[in-house]
Amino acid sequence: MAHDETAGRLVLAATPIGNVDDASARLRTLLATADVVAAEDTRRLRALAARLGVEVRGRVVSHHEHNEASRSDELLDVVAGGGTVVVVTDAGMPAVSDPGFRVVTAAVQAGLPVTAAPGPSAVLTALALSGLPTDRFCFEGFAPRKPGERARALAALADERRTMVFFEAPHRLEALLGAMVDAFGADRPAAVCRELTKTYEEVRRGPLAELAQWAAGEVRGEVVVVVGGATRPAGGGDVTALVAQVRARVDSGERLKDAARAVAAAAGVPTRSLYEAALPAAGTRPAP
Repeated sequence: MAHDETAGRLVLAATPIGNVDDASARLRTLLATADVVAAEDTRRLRALAARLGVEVRGRVVSHHEHNEASRSDELLDVVAGGGTVVVVTDAGMPAVSDPGFRVVTAAVQAGLPVTAAPGPSAVLTALALSGLPTDRFCFEGFAPRKPGERARALAALADERRTMVFFEAPHRLEALLGAMVDAFGADRPAAVCRELTKTYEEVRRGPLAELAQWAAGEVRGEVVVVVGGATRPAGGGDVTALVAQVRARVDSGERLKDAARAVAAAAGVPTRSLYEAALPAAGTRPAP
């Protein structure tokens, strides 16, 4: 059903993820005509409008993760009164690892019109450039920052067969890729996409171990990590034989964790799964 352009509505509008020329004509029109523009960062919104040559005539309000819950009622009052509210984030599509979800949920519950002005997406751009399968994929957002939580979150994805897309801060990239080596195996194919659509755009493709080594150097800019899905269940192959290899190395004086990592890398299976499988055989309890 077509939208009644005279009725109130909430519009999620995608903004450029790097190259301002990716802004759509519809985004320009919405910014110029909306009654309210709810922006993740009002200063960035005004800077974007200036680069686009657009005069924002409506009211500009902040709408970010810290005030989204309290701001939603105010925004929906405008929609209920027949006004147009445009929601934008600093880059990309609102509600995708950015503010927007709460106000959309509230609008749906209130029976108010919600639509989108689609456009740039770091998730889809990285997926398309990765060279990995695109027929089935999942977006995992940012992995947990704490090492233990991150390891558990990635271990839960070891059997995931879909291509996985992650966001990460550049200063945590090395740690994330290292944890992925442990969880998914050293040879799992992946791609690190940096500064997408910008002047210094870079896409690094290769096995996780190789990318982790590269990330040990200085990495700057916005980063998206794309990881190929599992081609066999975690701990695939003859687990008993792999555990026996680990046990033999432990009996020779090697630490269990080091032995599991070496055998897992050679077999192309996740380190964590093999380590946990080898614990009973080694008579070792995991550290608390």
